[in-house]
Amino acid sequence: MTAVLIACAHGTRFEEGRVVVRELLDILRATAPDDVEVLEAYVDVHGPFVADVVEEARERTSDIVIVPLLLSTGYHTEVDLQEAADGLPVAGPLGPHRLLAEILADRVRDAGAGPDDTVILAAAGSTRPGAVVDVEGMAAMMADAGVQGPVVAAYAAASEPRIPDAVAAARADGRRTVAASYVLAPGHFSRVIESADADLTSTPIGADPRVATVVWERWREARGGDPS
Repeated sequence: MTAVLIACAHGTRFEEGRVVVRELLDILRATAPDDVEVLEAYVDVHGPFVADVVEEARERTSDIVIVPLLLSTGYHTEVDLQEAADGLPVAGPLGPHRLLAEILADRVRDAGAGPDDTVILAAAGSTRPGAVVDVEGMAAMMADAGVQGPVVAAYAAASEPRIPDAVAAARADGRRTVAASYVLAPGHFSRVIESADADLTSTPIGADPRVATVVWERWREARGGDPS
């Protein structure tokens, strides 16, 4: 029986963001184990919507796992995807994860970060308390991934501190700031991060093959397998 991984992204009205998600889906399909089908789905903004994808997949198999292409816990992971799954396993969000920390470290280095800069881990934000825990965990992992300066978690919306406030606080201490764009793809939140007036801003995580590795790890965990 074919297994199905439903890769569910948020959805965006920005075409460049949709391109990144499709590129990541291509990597997932190229790295899929034998007899595992990867399906595209979205929880908001545009289709194919995850509930419809689940309904179609159930007609062919019962071995279905939804893996959120979302970086932290939030309303979508805790409520929307659980409702769409209707009893099917839903994997945890992608972060925090050491491979994401490595990608973020690469992105801030590529942006020109130096050892004395304050790195603002700039996340979207959520009203769910678990989201702050996840982002702060990701910030702690970035030091292990080679980021030398202080790393401060901040948010575009819903949570505190907001990104411009974190930038201003670091500047008040005489430090140059680098906003590490903790979003998967270009879109609304990447633009909010870019407008926060940091001295440097990294690119989003993007369709990095290491993200696909995290997705497959989350898939195995949700099926009860060894995550290693």
